[in-house]
Amino acid sequence: MRKGYLGVDIGSISTKAVVIDEGGAILAESYLWTEGNPIAAVKRVLIEMESQLAGSDVCVLSSGTTGSARELIGSVLGAQVVKNEITAHAMGTLSLHPDVHTIFEIGGQDSKIIVLRDGVPVDYAMNTLCAAGTGSFLSSQSRRLGIPVEEFGDYALRSQRPTKIAGRCTVFAESDLVHKAQIGYAIEDIIAGLCNAIVGNYLNNVGKGKEIQPPIVFQGGVSKNVGVVEAFKRLTGHDVQVDECGHLMGALGIALLARDTGVEREFDFGVRDMSFDTVGDECGGCANNCEVVCVLRNGEFVDGWGNRCATGIERVKTTLRA
Repeated sequence: MRKGYLGVDIGSISTKAVVIDEGGAILAESYLWTEGNPIAAVKRVLIEMESQLAGSDVCVLSSGTTGSARELIGSVLGAQVVKNEITAHAMGTLSLHPDVHTIFEIGGQDSKIIVLRDGVPVDYAMNTLCAAGTGSFLSSQSRRLGIPVEEFGDYALRSQRPTKIAGRCTVFAESDLVHKAQIGYAIEDIIAGLCNAIVGNYLNNVGKGKEIQPPIVFQGGVSKNVGVVEAFKRLTGHDVQVDECGHLMGALGIALLARDTGVEREFDFGVRDMSFDTVGDECGGCANNCEVVCVLRNGEFVDGWGNRCATGIERVKTTLRA
């Protein structure tokens, strides 16, 4: 029997998962859209992972979750470890690039920068403005132009004269894009301008004040866009590395952290067939009036959070039993 470790990264746009072996090699992987329902997305992920592992001697013994729905899905899976995206992405990247100094990450609705020195994260930042510099922005523009977002990079590389697009805000960017199209700019030049705008927005906001040093690794779904990669190389003046599994780096990192807990028990893929509900309630026990969120499995309380004291959970559990 080979030991396996499950890592799940649940974002607002996409859900990613990997199963790794003891050495950190990826044995199974999944990437699909969250579609506003993280529990349903994780159930579909588990079906894919189980299918890929069918016929092998791999036994999953530990699991971890990261991403914006990490607490909810951590409760659903009974995960041994739940960590934020900064920790997970740093861990995953260091496993492949021990000498990395800067991590660029642009996902569906957020982006982040992680600065590392001697293998230790020393600084980070996440986007604080709108989604103008993220994957959802690119996807909306691809629909507007009628070109699959997967082809954006190739279009951008064919451009000889990228046009300037205002990328600080989605409203201004869309208005600018329409204007440039109406006055006759080539599609290639407009798309190259969008790629430049995303990188300029990222460096001027997420990367503002950060000490960007090579080696640089770029990851997240947008790292698959070669037009954005080339824009990063040109504007930073450094080589930018992109891994084939760059879109899975958060899942890889949390799987490695799950492995390192040393806490092992056989993971039950039957979770995919269980019924889960989330219930929110206001405690009302004091002036804080905490909004407590509870996860129920087949009607039974599993976990809860949002409370500022132990009394909050117990008060809401009593309400649920009533």
